Amino acid sequence: MADPLLTFTDEGIYCPQGDFHIDPWRPVDRALITHGHADHARPGHQSYLATHAAAPVMRHRLGDIRLETIGYGEARVQNGVSVSFHPAGHVPGSAQIRVEHRGEVWVVSGDYKVVNDGLSEPFESLRCHAFISECTFGLPVFKWQPQDEIARQINGWWAENAASGKTTILGAYALGKAQRLLCMLDPAIGPILTHGAVENTNVVLRGQGITLPDTTLVTPDLKRGNHPGAIVLAPPSALGTPWARKFGPASDGLASGWMALRGIRRRRAADRGFVVSDHADWEGLNSAIRNTGAERIFVTHGYTEIFRRWLEEQGYDARIVQTAYEGEAADPAEAPE
Repeated sequence: MADPLLTFTDEGIYCPQGDFHIDPWRPVDRALITHGHADHARPGHQSYLATHAAAPVMRHRLGDIRLETIGYGEARVQNGVSVSFHPAGHVPGSAQIRVEHRGEVWVVSGDYKVVNDGLSEPFESLRCHAFISECTFGLPVFKWQPQDEIARQINGWWAENAASGKTTILGAYALGKAQRLLCMLDPAIGPILTHGAVENTNVVLRGQGITLPDTTLVTPDLKRGNHPGAIVLAPPSALGTPWARKFGPASDGLASGWMALRGIRRRRAADRGFVVSDHADWEGLNSAIRNTGAERIFVTHGYTEIFRRWLEEQGYDARIVQTAYEGEAADPAEAPE
């Protein structure tokens, strides 16, 4: 049997023929990066390759790295291996990486969602022989509501808080989800304030031509009452901290796919939980895998054992790969921002 096109090493996913890694978690010479979240784009590599749209955030987060960029669908050949990047729908600039050699095709999906959120480049289905997939939300209980319904819920909660004199604080990842929520908010309700981590990312994305609603950065000299009826977007880890308490009477909420589980909603102790994720839900995972036509499926992070068994029951050659990817953390303090 021929050697596999991609292998799984202590450094990460590796292509021996092309001599490159994909989203490696230890320092390597050549790193192809699916997107800018910290569990996939790590420091220390000698060189990086990512999409044009992922590059600004990566430079913001990783500093002066040796980074080359590539357009969606553009092919590069390395030692006879053809590589191309295709939209993953996860966050702006996110990609699936397609690897082909002598007619054999593998796809590394990174993190992905199949529903178009109006902000990220929409997910593209790719045919392949082997598909490497996350399964962060690989249980049937995870089923996302339409985005306009979630927007109605959030804006309704915000309006109620504003009417009662409370500030609204909504926790969301600083890259991707915060900007997605920002585009869902109704600015007629009140001002939109942002934590520095969120606003720094906003600045980067605006600088590359992504249109976002107006926001006001929260600064140390912010005074209570200066922004009546405001909503504040902040990383989940900021909820319940002295930073959040300076807004006075407030109602806080958390936007996460994990809010679909009542036990986690209770443990997070937020006033409201909104089921919003930039990862595929159960049906999204299954539809993405079906559409690849692949027979071999490798699951990397999430409900790996349960999802692998399910895929085997559906007739796939399914295997678990241990990686350092985190997906969407159930604990806000562990968020891969």
